[in-house]
Amino acid sequence: MGLLDFLKDAGKDLFGGRKGNEADEIKKEIERALGSNVSGLGVRYDNGRVTLQGSAKSVAAKEKAALIAGNVKGVSHVDDDGLQVSGAQTAGTTQTAGATTGSRYYTIKSGDTLSKISKEMYGDPNDYNKIFEANREVIGDPDKIYPGQQIRIPA
Repeated sequence: MGLLDFLKDAGKDLFGGRKGNEADEIKKEIERALGSNVSGLGVRYDNGRVTLQGSAKSVAAKEKAALIAGNVKGVSHVDDDGLQVSGAQTAGTTQTAGATTGSRYYTIKSGDTLSKISKEMYGDPNDYNKIFEANREVIGDPDKIYPGQQIRIPA
């Protein structure tokens, strides 16, 4: 995936105005959400830019780790090139510039609901649960999404 851009002033407030422990807080949040799906996780934070290192069990886990880090208030960029996918699930499921495979990213806009996004992406508003399940670690509650939040749209 590489470098992902996020809205710096949107997202979960992990830092609570405290400075100096940003990398540790982001690491704890990723490990809490993904558990054993990531290992050897290293997180660096520098003025809104997060760099991830370590190993993810799947492409989906790697994507989720990047989204969890990026959907934190104060984070503007996430570089996940150092987070390697291990195991059998290394087949690409990411959409990057010029290459389309399984998953895409979507930035939530004012007025969006998962049903509305589902209708736009799949043609059926009732497929919203597919989006929710792919983003359970990022969203938490399908009724609590916010403008600027980035999510995965599975194929």
